Order: sequence, then structure tokens, then C-alpha cells
Amino acid sequence: MIVVPRTVSAKDSYRLLIGTLLPRPIAWVSSMNRAGNLNLAPFSYFTVASNRPMTLLFCPQPLSEAGEKKDTLRNVEEVPEFVINLANEETAEAMNRSSTPLPPGHSEFEWAGVTPAPSVTIRVPRVLEAPVSFECTLQQIVKAGDTPGAGSVVFGEVQCIHMRDDIYVNGYVRLDALKPIARLAGISYTRITETFDMARPPLPDELRHDI
Repeated sequence: MIVVPRTVSAKDSYRLLIGTLLPRPIAWVSSMNRAGNLNLAPFSYFTVASNRPMTLLFCPQPLSEAGEKKDTLRNVEEVPEFVINLANEETAEAMNRSSTPLPPGHSEFEWAGVTPAPSVTIRVPRVLEAPVSFECTLQQIVKAGDTPGAGSVVFGEVQCIHMRDDIYVNGYVRLDALKPIARLAGISYTRITETFDMARPPLPDELRHDI
């Protein structure tokens, strides 16, 4: 089968992407507007952009094909800082509750039953219950296209990391303590319950002369 993106609907494009690019880690983003109102929302279009400077990215998609922006994107444009909190097995339900489209004036923190905790380097609070939180300052926002329905890529430079003491031990992150979750298609999520190791193969001697 061959699929040409421009020939399928926006809904089918979405289903194809979320159904094939799996699993996806979840950025649980806290942000704030100029008036000081907080927002908390999960995004599974999320990954690492750079080690040095330490930079993360997440990609808010518009609320509709007309291009209406999500609160998180509007907030980051107004107050250029945010916290990327990681959701895990223990906070999965709260993370999911924070995705509810609440009416104006209602707090996702309160609705999800989580605690806004002061950050160290920025004004936006982190989620106290999150196992790991990255305080970020906005680096840049890149629009992924010229059409109204195009998403945006938000780059944030990490200024401070909060981690539970049992997660980072002797220079390594303990997977069994972090208990990460990831997004699949539809309403499905996954846990990391089984892993396998593969060392990178060395370069054969017969190819070394080509270096």
C-alpha cells in the first residue's frame, strides 16, 4: 500500500501517524498566561532536540483545521517559559484528567488533583507529583507549514531538572523507579514492562582503512 498524504483527510493523517509512530513519550506541560492563569496539558508529539544545550521539543496541534491555537501554545507565546513534567504509571490518571477541555476559569491542576509546586528558575510551577520535571525557557516556535491546520514545534532549553531521589542513582536513571508510560493509538497507553539489550556492532577491520 502507498499513501500520499495530500490525498487523505486530516483525520486519516492523524490516525496514520499516531498508529504507526509508537510508542510516544508524553510531555505533561504546565504553562502560564500574562494574567498568571495556569494551564496543564499532555502532548505525545514530544522528544529530545539537543544534548548541549539541553533542549526538548513538543508539538501542539491546532484545535481545528481553522488553526485555533491550544491554550498551551498561546501561553508560551505570552510567557516564554514552561515546565515539561513526565507522567508515569502513578500519575497516569491525573495526566489523563488534565486533558479534559475545561471551560475558562477552571484549573487543570485542581481538576487533575495535582499540586503546583514552585520552580527554581522560572515563574511557571511544576507538577509536584511528577517523577521528573524539566524547567524550560522558550528557545523558538516553528510552524510546521503554511496551512491553517499546521502544527507548531515548541523548543525549550532546559534550565533545571527536578527528579525524585530514587530515580537517578550513581549517574543512571532507574527505569524501575521511573515507571514511564507512553501513548499508543486511540485511547491506548503502554508501560515498559520488558526490555532487551543490543550493543552497537564494532566496525570490521576490513572497513577501517576507509575511514
